[in-house]
Amino acid sequence: MTSVRLEPGPGGPAGGVRVLTLDEPGKRNALSPGVVAGLTDAVRAVAEDADARVLVVTGSGPAFCAGADLPATFGQVDRPVTEVRDRLLEVYESFLRIGRLPILTIAAVNGPAIGAGLNLAFCCDLRLAAPAATFGVTFTRLGLHPGGGCTSFLVRALGRQRALALILDGGTLTADEALELGIVLRIETDPLAAAMELAERHAHLPRALLGAIKRTVGLATEADLGTVVEAESWAQAASVVTSPELRAAVARHRDRNPG
Repeated sequence: MTSVRLEPGPGGPAGGVRVLTLDEPGKRNALSPGVVAGLTDAVRAVAEDADARVLVVTGSGPAFCAGADLPATFGQVDRPVTEVRDRLLEVYESFLRIGRLPILTIAAVNGPAIGAGLNLAFCCDLRLAAPAATFGVTFTRLGLHPGGGCTSFLVRALGRQRALALILDGGTLTADEALELGIVLRIETDPLAAAMELAERHAHLPRALLGAIKRTVGLATEADLGTVVEAESWAQAASVVTSPELRAAVARHRDRNPG
């Protein structure tokens, strides 16, 4: 059984859209060893796919991702801390590499996104949620410290105070609450269909342009204005010399305004 499916979108490989589906619905798509390995291989394949421009991530069945597979990830409590940490880093890396992809990534959160599943959703650039989707920060309910980037994701999204309160409570947000806080872009009855529509809308953009915009928007969350303007100047200059759309627009303008 394949734990993770990677498929082209409706336009086929040339259409630029790829769909990654966590496919262990019986385990609510928890990050079992099979899902971790499948996720690692799928994301590597997308990174090496020169035609991929947008990746949609979703889960099969009623859940997006229920987080870590508890027995597989935390079952051997008698191991040295260093060994536990090494294993955790392998699990983290399976989804964190999605955030490093140089293409647009969209999470279609069809159901609960809990713990590491929340992190997986946060690794995507845009997030669409089903009305019944939930976003759980439930680590402390298990006596666990958050992992996989959770504290960073939440502080950036919510600010220090609200992030800390949610983590300490082991809280869960509804889709409506996540929308109000800006964690999700929209609530959709069929988030996968909506994500595919969004993906196809943006897949016509050149891969280099998508990647540059994504990097600059990311930089803008951390850097000062001068640093962002410097990055924009190089990225815009590169697009000036490579964009056929710009050349066509300039030609039309000259035709309308000769001399």
